[in-house]
Amino acid sequence: MGKVAAKVKVMPQSPDVDLDELQDRLESVLPEGAKIKGFERDDVAFGLVALLPTVIVADDAGGTEAVEEAFEGVDGVESVSVENVGRL
Repeated sequence: MGKVAAKVKVMPQSPDVDLDELQDRLESVLPEGAKIKGFERDDVAFGLVALLPTVIVADDAGGTEAVEEAFEGVDGVESVSVENVGRL
């Protein structure tokens, strides 16, 4: 079984959300076997900045689903979507 890298777009609830704290919270809820390789930030609009973590997960049934569900439960997160996925 291989691994894949997925870029996930995490939208904060408002421009007032501290992105450094949000990053820490996202890292703390990762499911077993997943890891974050790095974060990018994307200016969306009106001061809102999305976090774009690159997550490494196993290439098996469910793929990024567990990571998406974990991120959606984090305080300060409005929405989570997978931007792209590629095999390693």
